Amino acid sequence: MLETLLGDDVQSSGRYLPEIIYGANDGIVTTFAVVAGVAGAALSPGIVIVLGFANLFADGFSMGMSNYLSERSEEDYHDAVGDGHVRTDGKTPVQTAAMTFAAFIVAGWTPLLPYVFGIEPLFPISIFVTGAAFFLVGASRSLVTNRSWVANGVEMFVVGMAAAAVAYAVGSFLAGFA
Repeated sequence: MLETLLGDDVQSSGRYLPEIIYGANDGIVTTFAVVAGVAGAALSPGIVIVLGFANLFADGFSMGMSNYLSERSEEDYHDAVGDGHVRTDGKTPVQTAAMTFAAFIVAGWTPLLPYVFGIEPLFPISIFVTGAAFFLVGASRSLVTNRSWVANGVEMFVVGMAAAAVAYAVGSFLAGFA
């Protein structure tokens, strides 16, 4: 059934799942950390947009390049030890880096949505869309796994919102320094 739905075999369709989940989750978490930290410190909404997009692209690029360097290092290691290891998944370091970066950007802009479009109340709406994004990205894992979409969605929602709570608490604690 999954093969029919995806139009490809399950193994191939899930080939980039680690990069997509890693990039999307980190994009949502780090962007929302900026939003929550600024909100916790009671700073201007304009600061959310500037810092949020600066973080989105700089951290997304960093994640992609870190993925590239990690994959290249693994390839170089296998070449150095001469163990004859050859990737069988068909992925290249450039492809995994691009997938990580793309997932980071696509999912990571979500917490900025209410600030960019002026949807009030800004921070509560950002919390809502961020929670929904965590759940949807997590639930989408069930398209290529045997786990329940609800369990996957709830798992990512809980982990992501816990990270967001930490960012808000730090912003609140450091508000006096702004």
